[in-house]
Amino acid sequence: MVNMPGPKIPSEDFLAVLNARSQDIFRKLVERYIETGEPVGSRHLSRMLDTSLSPASVRNVMADLEELGLIAAPHTSAGRTPTQEGLRFFVDAMLEVGAVDAREKATIARSIEGQAGRGNVEDLLTEASQLLSGLSHGAGVVIATKSDMVLRHIEFVRLDQHQAMAVLVGENGTVENRILQLPPGLTASALQQASNFLAHHVVGKTLNEARAILLTQRAAQLSELDELTRKLVEAGLATLSDGTGTNHPTVIVRGRANLINDTMASDDLLRVRQLFDELESRNGLIELLGDADHAQGVRIFIGSENKLFSLSGSSVILSPYKDANDKVIGVLGVIGPTRLNYARIVPVVDYTAHVISRMMLRKT
Repeated sequence: MVNMPGPKIPSEDFLAVLNARSQDIFRKLVERYIETGEPVGSRHLSRMLDTSLSPASVRNVMADLEELGLIAAPHTSAGRTPTQEGLRFFVDAMLEVGAVDAREKATIARSIEGQAGRGNVEDLLTEASQLLSGLSHGAGVVIATKSDMVLRHIEFVRLDQHQAMAVLVGENGTVENRILQLPPGLTASALQQASNFLAHHVVGKTLNEARAILLTQRAAQLSELDELTRKLVEAGLATLSDGTGTNHPTVIVRGRANLINDTMASDDLLRVRQLFDELESRNGLIELLGDADHAQGVRIFIGSENKLFSLSGSSVILSPYKDANDKVIGVLGVIGPTRLNYARIVPVVDYTAHVISRMMLRKT
């Protein structure tokens, strides 16, 4: 199911205004623009139509479409291109989305399922992002919630006389490393004892559960340990929380170079780079994930319809993926120019999200 933000003027209003001839001309213009990226002229359109219509008659229809705000003339070109509102109308009312090509479906499933057997969750999501970039010739993006890790293993590894690394391994294969200060004079045996103590009490628990258990039973449990080991366990306990109270999403982007070419104006380059800066800084991602949580399928944002992507003038096709409890835990999709091949890319994004959801089920 494709679930998309509505235009300023509802699509049914445009449908009521446009007769069959106008709709056909508009459809052909948009399809040609998506194919070539170039303005489309009346002479070329007249040759594309199924019925015989002179270039002069086509120009009259194009003038009406321009008055409605569905197409516009870029600079001094004799041709026309669809406006953002025109593309929204096309996507809402005219887009025919088919099934994923059998060969692409096999490629997606083989790549993701193969990675699922070799790596952790982040490797799996990186593979999905890379795959979407290759299939769309745009940038593949995955935005994932940072889940509360269920611990499978925890240990301390000494780095030098003063520092150790707490290694946290989740049941889903996620690995986190956190640096902490060692109490002066701590021996190797005390380091191992602290690792064993935490492993005994927190393995199988989420980070928040483990921290709550140890805080509640701190006095009784820590009395088993000598003073230096107890200090290390206290420090390890602190690593079970980042202390910030925030839960920033993970963002993975592949294929950035596909959005930048030698013919782009400097202003366009600046806008695209700013988009990537905002993605890296996690700006707007929480809101985007919240929006996906209420969506029932693929979402398409064109140009300024989403504030995160508005400055870059990009189109974004996103689909949520879920965990074993049918809870949305992230979104994945494609960032590209507004002339993306929506009909082809929408089902590819949707199917990829479905495969990722299936893999998440297997990892639980």
